[in-house]
Amino acid sequence: MITAVMTSEGQLEIPTKIRRKYNIKKGTRFYVEERNNEIILKPITAEIFGKIPGILPTKGKLFRMLLEERRKDKEKEA
Repeated sequence: MITAVMTSEGQLEIPTKIRRKYNIKKGTRFYVEERNNEIILKPITAEIFGKIPGILPTKGKLFRMLLEERRKDKEKEA
């Protein structure tokens, strides 16, 4: 069982093993869902949006905007 601890600032550190498995990097955004008394975290990545085309009625504008934001974040990290 893998566990994590909430900090006094409300931050939750995702264990390294899971971050590596799902390629979660600094600045990765998450979709937070509450379902059946569970909290579900889903990283928002280009791969996720690529798997569900047509789910957003933005004709790809939101997807391109997210990719651009991610590109800028990567430039800041470098």
